[in-house]
Amino acid sequence: MSYIIDIGGAPTNEDCAQLGQTPDFDAVNTFEVLAYKLAIIARHGMPPAGCKLGPHTNRHDFGVYRTLALHIEDEEDEAFQAYAAAVEEGLGSWLEAGFTPPVIYAGSVATIERLDHVELVIGALLTTRPDADGTFPIADFGILYGHLAAAFPQQAEAARQRLTAA
Repeated sequence: MSYIIDIGGAPTNEDCAQLGQTPDFDAVNTFEVLAYKLAIIARHGMPPAGCKLGPHTNRHDFGVYRTLALHIEDEEDEAFQAYAAAVEEGLGSWLEAGFTPPVIYAGSVATIERLDHVELVIGALLTTRPDADGTFPIADFGILYGHLAAAFPQQAEAARQRLTAA
């Protein structure tokens, strides 16, 4: 039996687009949900086959908003259960995934710092990269970097090229 776990629109302790308050809400909300998906992948890896992370549409009196959800096809599979248990509480902050906040808020006005999601991944890879000797300055960075490099090999190569060019 399939089901959905709603993870939220952004990490719990972070500012995020507010329906009815944030100008250009739809674009900002959509951007944040995709950024949140990338952050969840950094923290927990790609979902196992048979489930996927993606936007979930919610209807409210004020309009439509999106959240990130884990769509699961077979709840009996142990791999799904483990992944679902890991992601269902979401993240507390963008930093838990090695990300800087993808949207900066001044009151209700949102500014998207990097419009390209590829750049969000490359930025997180550069933040969590190993030192020249292959060790990570913070042990948790090894997990984040490993998940991102495995999920996004082209972005990992782009990050490596930027480091060698610098």
